[in-house]
Formats: sequence, C-alpha cells, structure tokens
Amino acid sequence: MAELSEAINLDEIAVGLPRRIHEVTARQVAKAPGRIALVEDGASWSYRDLDQRVSEIATVLSSLGIRAGDRMILVSENCIALAALLLAASRLDAWAIVANPRLSARELDQIRDHSGARRMFFTSGTSKEAAAHASRYGAGNQQIGPLQEVGVGPLNESATVEPVEADPQKQVAVLIYTSGTTGTPKGVMLSHDNLLISAKTTAFIRKMNEDDKIYLVLPISHIVGISLLIMTLMTGGTVRMVSKYDPAATAMAIAEEGVTILNGVPATYQRLLEYKSVSGVKQLDRGSLRLIGVAGAPLDLNLKLRVEKELGLPLLNGYGITECSPGISGVRFDAPRADQAVGTLLPGVEARVRTLDGIPMARGEVGELHVRGRNVMRGYYRAPELTAKAIDSEGWFNTGDLARFDGDCLYIVGRTKEMIIRSGFNVYPAEAEAVLSSHKEVVQCAVVGRAADGNEEIVAFVQLLAGSQATPEDLMSFMRSQLTSYKRPSKIIVLDALPATSTGKILKHKLAEALCGEVPPAQAAPLRRQQI
Repeated sequence: MAELSEAINLDEIAVGLPRRIHEVTARQVAKAPGRIALVEDGASWSYRDLDQRVSEIATVLSSLGIRAGDRMILVSENCIALAALLLAASRLDAWAIVANPRLSARELDQIRDHSGARRMFFTSGTSKEAAAHASRYGAGNQQIGPLQEVGVGPLNESATVEPVEADPQKQVAVLIYTSGTTGTPKGVMLSHDNLLISAKTTAFIRKMNEDDKIYLVLPISHIVGISLLIMTLMTGGTVRMVSKYDPAATAMAIAEEGVTILNGVPATYQRLLEYKSVSGVKQLDRGSLRLIGVAGAPLDLNLKLRVEKELGLPLLNGYGITECSPGISGVRFDAPRADQAVGTLLPGVEARVRTLDGIPMARGEVGELHVRGRNVMRGYYRAPELTAKAIDSEGWFNTGDLARFDGDCLYIVGRTKEMIIRSGFNVYPAEAEAVLSSHKEVVQCAVVGRAADGNEEIVAFVQLLAGSQATPEDLMSFMRSQLTSYKRPSKIIVLDALPATSTGKILKHKLAEALCGEVPPAQAAPLRRQQI
C-alpha cells in the first residue's frame, strides 16, 4: 500500500510555533492578559497570572536545586498547581515527569529509580493520595511561589543532568512512563516540538479558538491530558481543571459553566449515561458544548449512538498513542462519521501498513501500522535497544497496532500482541468485543487469548450492568448468531469490574496473567464466580 499523508500543508499550520511549551501563553499574555486561562473549584488564573506565577515558581524550583537537564517528578491530580509546575519545568529546561498519585508505591519507586530524578514534588494540598505518597518519601510541605502545600521530596545529590538542546525538536519536555501491554514501565521522551506540533494540528482540525472552554478530566499524567492543556492555552481558551471524574459534577459543569469541549475515553461517556439513568434526569443539558471527542479504547457503536442522541452532537473518535504525542488521526469536526473509524491522519503524519515481516500490504488489508512525523518521540529513555526496535532508520515508528485503511480513513483492528491465532485463523479481539458490547446488559468487556494444546483459545471477560440477570450462557447465545465459530470465545467470565488505568483503558495483560495463573483473579479484578 502506498504511504498515506495529510494533504494540508503542515508548514502553514506550524507558523509561529513556539520553541518551548511554556511559551504557548505568550500571545494571549500580550493580546488579552486578563482572559481566564485556568479554572478549578474555588480558584482561577488569568493568562497574566499564569505567566507571572510560573516565572516565580521556576525561580523557587531553581533554589531547590532543579537544574536544566534534570528530571523532576510531579505527583498530582489535575489542578492549577500541576499545570504551573509543568510549565515552570519548561522554563528551566528540566524534564517533567507527571505521575498519577493513584500509582502504587512500587510503581512510583520504579519511575524515580529509572529516571534518576533530582526531586519529587507532591500536590499534597489538593490530593490525599499525593499527600500519602509525600509522607512515605519524607516530603515536607512548602510554599513554592504562589503554590501552597506542595510536598518537596529530598534532593537526589547523585542525579546527573542531560544535555540541553536549543533545538525544540531535540530538547525533551516531558518524560512519560507507560507500561503498555507488558507491565514494565518505559520512559517515553517527548520533545517540546513533539508536543507543540501535535497540539497545534489537533487544535487546527477542531477549529479551536479563545472562546473555547475545555473540561479537562483526562489526567495530565497521561499524554492526552498534557496535549489538551497545551492546545487550549495555545489557542487562548480556558482549561477547566477536574481532579477526579464525577459524572454528576460533569453534567452540572456542562450545563452551567460554559464548557464547549469534552474529551474522554468510552468509560467517561458510559458513566455519564449511567448517571443520567439512575438520577432520573430526563435529558442531559448540553449547555454550550460544541464538540465531544473520544479516544483511548475501542468505541462501541451502541454507546456512540446513545451519546450522540443524548447530547445532540457527533462523538468524534480519534487515535493516538503516547509515543506519538499522541495525535495520529481523528474524525474531523466538519466531517462526522457513523462508524467506528478513527478518522483521517493529522496534518504532517505519514502512515503505512505492513505485515509482521515488514512486507507492504494491499490497500484495505489489515496489517501493522507504522507512522512517521514530527510527533514521533525521541525514543525510550535509557533504553536504546527498545528504541531501535520501535523506530527504524528512516524514522518509521511501529505502533504495534493492527489497522486498515478504507480510502484515507483509518480503522484500528487491535494490538499485534493481542491478535489470537486459532486453528490457523487470525482473530482480532476487537471484533468479538464489538459484538459483546452491543448486548444491552454489557457495560464493558475484554477478549484475550490463552495457549491451549498447541492452539489458542479465546476468553472473554465481561462487566454487566448493576443488577443484571444475564448469564454467560445468555451472552454466548447472543454471540453465536453474529460470529463464526472460530471467532467466538470458548469461555466467558463475568467480573464485577475490569482492571483499568486511571483513564479507563482496560489492562488486558492483567487479565491474561490471571488466566495463566500468574496473578490471582481477585487481584486482576473482583471476580463474580460466573463463567462457562
């Protein structure tokens, strides 16, 4: 298949792109300094406030021993303090590592040790989980410029600095640790240019401007949250910070606070509809909402239709991964779709589809998706072998996702490592998951493979609606008429909840480990003993 790329001229979009992420506020500071940049419960900062206070914070960080080229860990929920610390790190040319406070002590220790961080900072005043971590590390609360109650961890005297690059394409802005499907954390090095170009192109296709107010519930500890923050400040809009997702609070904010853009994972919208159902609200008030986007997990068509009917807006599906800052493709604001496509490539992104052996695929065939562009990471920190496996000598990054193109529209079929080979047939879990998800009693599901007598069997894990009387036998019968025999699960296990990340992405490797006996099922998810 020929390489595909967006026809829109990237150079035109990138005009005026700053060299560092903290500089995204400069235009608004000069043009409308009193405009509100950041809002959280009980506080708001204007663009003038943000610019001045980030400068103050950077000065204090420097006095605390943070140098250009240092790694600094920010353990925090979404809040104004986190955004300010992130931008202050950029002013110092330090690398920011944003960590979700809901990580375990072991996971945080892994990140600290691997990154060789100079210091850890905890927004103890706004997160009890961050405060608990701060206590464990012996981080006493201090005032950092305008920020109150920030836990400051001990100085790592042995920390070494990384070289500082003037070129924004080479200077690392953030180091994001992702476990992927293996469970072993990898540090993804994203440069300032990676983040800026991805944010600018996404804002471009969404037609964002200073009148937009984004409801930022996706965590800034993940790449999507960081990108949404940057693109909103870049376009002069307002970021409504949300520390923890509460569907009732979200519904109220949309109705009353002038929110224009909501981004989420499928679970974000599923829980919003559940809230509407149990609260007895006749119809959710969409207020000023003009755009709703979804990414991060396969989108069930039934959920898409229900959300669109409820809010009266198309639910725009998108696709991206941490290593690509994250944007790869998205359904256009002015060209909504009725299917599960993840849209067309973002400006400047090239893509190709290959067999597992690297042979080009014919148009429309399923293969591994490789992408190339200014959005692709610099590499994995302190892991040159992993980087070489992921990015070839021509700059093509292997996403590890199985995909196909229909014209210029991209469809994600599943993960390469998740593909199940059953009796010689390739089975893509996403297909079985789509059928299961269409059952009216199913909240979410995950399909994994398990080795069995020289073959692979298919096992489905399902979470049902509260109070559902559906049985695994009912679900199996439902699938029987919609999938050929080799694509159907040989076992369906009903769980009270599926293990997931803080963004709602299901942790399939946990389920696979439980099947192999490596993790007790109770640790993978609370197991309702109902299976066939």
